[in-house]
Amino acid sequence: MNRVDRLMAIVVRLQSRRVVRAEDLAAHFEISVRTVYRDIAALGEAGIPVMAEPGVGYGLVKGYHLPPVMFTAEEASALFIGGKLVEHLTDASLRKQMESALLKIRSVLPRDRQDYLDRLERSTAVVSGGPIAIPRLSSEALIPIQRALAERRVLALDYQGGQRREMTSRQVEPLGLVYYSDNWHLIAFCRLRRDVRDFRTDRICKLQLQSEIFSGHADFSIKRYLEAAANEGKFETAQVKFKPETMERVRREWYCRLVQERADRDGVVVTLLAYSLEWLAGWVFSFGSMAEVLAPERLKELVASEAEKVAAKYALAGRVGAPAETAKSLLT
Repeated sequence: MNRVDRLMAIVVRLQSRRVVRAEDLAAHFEISVRTVYRDIAALGEAGIPVMAEPGVGYGLVKGYHLPPVMFTAEEASALFIGGKLVEHLTDASLRKQMESALLKIRSVLPRDRQDYLDRLERSTAVVSGGPIAIPRLSSEALIPIQRALAERRVLALDYQGGQRREMTSRQVEPLGLVYYSDNWHLIAFCRLRRDVRDFRTDRICKLQLQSEIFSGHADFSIKRYLEAAANEGKFETAQVKFKPETMERVRREWYCRLVQERADRDGVVVTLLAYSLEWLAGWVFSFGSMAEVLAPERLKELVASEAEKVAAKYALAGRVGAPAETAKSLLT
């Protein structure tokens, strides 16, 4: 960070707190305390009314405020994503306050930034039937995907499918960004498959924003896409019986589409809709003997296959049929 940017960042930090210690500024900007003193002096010479409280720290004179901050497209995108998730991570009272705060921030953005966020809003969704788990947001793909969505630019990506070992290179036309099953998913028209496809962002190994602007898809709606996917059976229906003591975890983790709960003699039968039986199989298997798949048969086979793989790792050397036998014991 050059000095001009650092001086502006120091003023923003001072404005956001009543008092800031020189040591904290030095640690945050990875500079020496002596450099902090020089920066504070430079701000004073530039007309910024910085006051010092001996033995306490620095602050801005009461009543002084910077002009509205101009956010970059990436910063505005990050705020937007944060606001989207807050709608599902918090209760109603905090959601209202966050919405108000984001509206104020949005009001000071230049018109082009506001239009940018409007386009993102139309193409982004969070699928949840209740409070969701703390999301993984480490994917470096989110910011370029947001730019591609807002600017209608083609993306080139290398993608590792869930059930395929080989990597495929694709060129896609981004249409939407959806959060479900603990991951962000890019909904895009794949030029390789000539159809709309769902790409999990954590499986995108390489991503490059292209200069090419694509046209078409004017009638695409992310909301209609999700509704159609549910109605057309793109979501798989499954029934799983869980032990009563696991239901707190089930309700906490299965935020995607939990349809029905029915008490049974020795457990609770849960009917749910899943985007991927492969993903669901891994989740059900994590409950061990506390969960039993009732339907469909395909899900039973996937869980059994997973059980056999695990059993094979712990099979006794020379014991014929041990993996299969152990797998059966895990499923009964």
